[in-house]
Amino acid sequence: MNKEFDLVIRNGTVVLLDQVRLLDIGIQGGKIAALGENLVYSEHTPVYDAEHLHIFPGMVDAHVHFNEPALGHWEGFVTGSSALAAGGCTTYIDMPLNGVPPTVSMSALTAKLKAAEGSSYVDYALWGGLVPGNIEQLQGLAEAGVIGFKAFMSCPGGEGEDIFAEVDDLTLHAGMEEIARLGKVLALHAESEEIVSSLAKQALAEGKRGALDFVATRPILAELDAVKRALFYAEQTGCKLHFVHISSAEAVQAITEAKAKGMDVTVETCPHYLALTSDDLEKLGPVAKCAPPLRTLEDQQRLWAELAAGRLDIIASDHSPCPTDMKQGDMFEAWGGISGAQSSLELMLDEGHLRRGIPLPLLSRMLSQEPAERFGLYPRKGEIVVGADADFALVDMKCGYKLQQSDLLFRHKHSPYIGREFGCRVKATFLRGTKVYELGEGVVGESKGLWLRHAASIGGEEDG
Repeated sequence: MNKEFDLVIRNGTVVLLDQVRLLDIGIQGGKIAALGENLVYSEHTPVYDAEHLHIFPGMVDAHVHFNEPALGHWEGFVTGSSALAAGGCTTYIDMPLNGVPPTVSMSALTAKLKAAEGSSYVDYALWGGLVPGNIEQLQGLAEAGVIGFKAFMSCPGGEGEDIFAEVDDLTLHAGMEEIARLGKVLALHAESEEIVSSLAKQALAEGKRGALDFVATRPILAELDAVKRALFYAEQTGCKLHFVHISSAEAVQAITEAKAKGMDVTVETCPHYLALTSDDLEKLGPVAKCAPPLRTLEDQQRLWAELAAGRLDIIASDHSPCPTDMKQGDMFEAWGGISGAQSSLELMLDEGHLRRGIPLPLLSRMLSQEPAERFGLYPRKGEIVVGADADFALVDMKCGYKLQQSDLLFRHKHSPYIGREFGCRVKATFLRGTKVYELGEGVVGESKGLWLRHAASIGGEEDG
């Protein structure tokens, strides 16, 4: 008897958690209804032929900055989610930092949700923020559905009433106590403000304003110092920690030691730390500026070794956009953030698998399954398994191309990857069984991304 499906994706090379297999995928009601070789289905069933394509779970990007409300002219949900769809990402978690106001109160969360509603082409969750003076807001934000909380241990910059300020040690400790009570995760930008501000002041006083001068003001020591201090506080409070955009093997090793002691902590890195070096920053200029900064080739190779050994949990873009004129001029004054969300999956498959032989299931776990699991979206998201959302990135692993500025779909089309040769390319992206992107057509259909409010399970109805 033929089984009824809304769609069958046939002949694809499917990347599972522990293997890669040639399979057909049957989709019903936005979910994966069947996986198997030579599925039998009605002759009236729509079919998408994925022959010669690899099918990955849609990427779950746990770290993006879409700057609405009020800063949509930097990046908004429409343009940002379009770029993610083109890059094979089907779920993202938006950071609380750059909206006005930042997402550190219930009123700010309401404003963020109003901006996002009906504007996203893929599904999303939201981070709340921990800043001095808002600890009493955390419970309400948690109950409303934020996925966790974000804090800075170094100054993120900005001026005016609605800045997202860094936490002092007392705020960090008290915040961890409250977040532990709420059962949420605290994500940390871990750099020592004392170290980086002192070194920056000294460099500027000496007239040092070049790319490598900037790198020298944010050394690995500053990252390691902050990581160890946060781990100490987490050990005292029982707070679950997630370290964002870790740039060094030394910090990964400190976090690995904490895991061995039984601490609930995860570590994230970003494609730019694995694909670019401080030499690229010197060559490309502010378009490649970020914090922590790009490291040396030797540092990068050591970070790859940690990844290959399975000691990294999550790869996320940290897409941090701004108008192009803010990425010009003085290295110390230029905006610090890399626009790269559209290239994350392709970069990691190219650099990781095609160039270094990292197994596809390992890369897929860091790009999809582990962020979904860490932030309460698994098993609905993050894995190709019966019952999960039918979220897929279809990739031609033999389709080389050079990234052009015109390929980029985010609002301001600057990226350190323009002109880069990739050995693979996303050909199509499906969200809950519906195609949202096709190479040559662009983003297709309507913006029907859902807010994933709470920990989602297979068959769950926790969407906003």
